[in-house]
Amino acid sequence: MKLLYYFSICSILLSVACKDSPKKEIAQSSDNINKNVTVADSNNEVPDTDVPLIDDQKDYKIKQVLENDGIIWGMDWLPNNELLYTTKQGQVFRFDGKKNYEIKNIPEVYIRGQGGLMDITVHPNYKEQPFIYLSYASTSGQGSGGNTTIARAKLINDELTDLNVLYKAVPNTKAGQHFGSRFTWDKEGHLYFSVGDRGNRDENPQDITRDGGKIYRIMDDGSIPKDNPFVNESGAKTAIYSYGHRNPQGLTTHPISGKVMDHEHGPRGGDEINTIVKGLNYGWPVISYGINYDGSTFTNLTQKEGMQQPNWYWKPSIAPSGFAIINNEDYGDWNGGYLAGSLKFQYLELLYNVDGKVTKREKIADGIGRVRDVSIGPDNYIYISVESKGIYRITPN
Repeated sequence: MKLLYYFSICSILLSVACKDSPKKEIAQSSDNINKNVTVADSNNEVPDTDVPLIDDQKDYKIKQVLENDGIIWGMDWLPNNELLYTTKQGQVFRFDGKKNYEIKNIPEVYIRGQGGLMDITVHPNYKEQPFIYLSYASTSGQGSGGNTTIARAKLINDELTDLNVLYKAVPNTKAGQHFGSRFTWDKEGHLYFSVGDRGNRDENPQDITRDGGKIYRIMDDGSIPKDNPFVNESGAKTAIYSYGHRNPQGLTTHPISGKVMDHEHGPRGGDEINTIVKGLNYGWPVISYGINYDGSTFTNLTQKEGMQQPNWYWKPSIAPSGFAIINNEDYGDWNGGYLAGSLKFQYLELLYNVDGKVTKREKIADGIGRVRDVSIGPDNYIYISVESKGIYRITPN
């Protein structure tokens, strides 16, 4: 496995995934904003964020499942309950419950800042379609630097075979931030993935002819669904499902409603949770509940016609990464709650909600470290990956 190592100042930032440059204030004209939105499903209600954050009650059990001193970025399970997980440094492992086995023939990975080997997902019908999917930064394609790449392969005897790139965001850039890269599947078998704005805040998110700042939807073979929202738009990237995003590092499908949801990093303040609806504009950077890291503003708007309000926003930012929803009555009143890892404050956050409106927040595993990924395992219990430590399982008392 060859790795391309680069260095970026973003890689040493500890509190958040990265920082936007304090560019000039965004123009408020919406002339460049595509109007293809599903009005009936739009959300214009400003969320009430005046809800309590409860300290860690420690009324659960937590056990380390495996140790790894790297950054475990993503995880998923094979039908035999063996765990597959990635490290940002460019490795994939299979864990059989006792031992780790490193997977061979990993694609070449571009490591810069936040970029590297990112998420992993197993085809939901693996017995009929034995593919695993990877998101990673690569240098293939136009321009110097790298960008987010989506590929699938077969896993045979701990080696990837038949690797096929399904999507490559363009152009490449040497920017080290905002690769996005999370996966989820909907109940119809579509694959969704995120690509962050790649640090090009003022161009990528609001332009559907450009990659970056988007949620994408493809078929399991990489083809474009015929009912994607922009398939008939001249020049559009037809894999785009929604736009106006900053850096979504949480993507999940609600276990009851089947709706796709994301959370994404804001700048200084303004991390968001959103329900993702076909064709809608989520506003970044024209509207935001955040400011630049230096305290300056880039927009005075938090609302604008044709742009979605989030279900929830964090202020201050928690730097969320990894997203899951509990669907297990064993957890009692946790059941139905949203789970988001906090890189900045180093805990798992539980967000109680009623019909999607957050009513209470609670810290779990407070102080454990930078929680990078959150997942629900095949046993229907919570798993988290913690940077430089490994993977933990959280179960009810």
